[in-house]
Amino acid sequence: MHTIVVFSHLRWDFVFQRPQHLLTRLARHYRIVIVEEPMHDPQGPARLERGSPLPNITVCRPRTPIDVPGFHDDQIALVAPLLADLLPASVRPIVWFYTPMALPLLKELDARLVVYDCMDELASFKKAPRQLLQRESALLNLADLVFAGGPSLYEAKRHRHPSVHCFPSSVDVEHFRQAQGAVASHPAQEAIPHPRLGFYGVIDERVDLDLVGALADAHPDWQLVLVGPVV
Repeated sequence: MHTIVVFSHLRWDFVFQRPQHLLTRLARHYRIVIVEEPMHDPQGPARLERGSPLPNITVCRPRTPIDVPGFHDDQIALVAPLLADLLPASVRPIVWFYTPMALPLLKELDARLVVYDCMDELASFKKAPRQLLQRESALLNLADLVFAGGPSLYEAKRHRHPSVHCFPSSVDVEHFRQAQGAVASHPAQEAIPHPRLGFYGVIDERVDLDLVGALADAHPDWQLVLVGPVV
């Protein structure tokens, strides 16, 4: 069974989204080793915390005494040595990137294949690292295969690599099928009158809160229910 090493800017136990959906399915055929962004631990020294939330999936969370976010250059210097014992010496993994910021760690692994799964235009987020665009360009030069998480991302990347594939996110049919025929409302909504307009997902800068507010003002009889973590 081959191994896939995944560098991710998203915590495995945060929200079950694209990486979790794809990697749990890939785990039926591959060993999955996920390396998350480092977390600050003032106690030090730097170490790799490991867990196995599902069969064939290992989540590695670097903990370092440096209080800087993400795969910052200062973090890279501490995380790189931790990867020396990540895999047996004979293993040549597929290396899968969700964030280009982890690209300097590629040299610590003898990759048989490099995949970039571009699920967001990360450079457009607030407080995006200034090196992000440069590292993405470098990753596109090195990658063997690029997936784009939707049509607009595909259009933005397809001329930058010879093997870019539009791989849109979809719907977990089996999961949502469980709600078919359900009539009971969640207890948290019992006091909320109808009609209700619902949103479920991460509530971050991509949600147009001004539009939500304008909609609420224009239709005071509508109840807008937003469910999800606020980041």
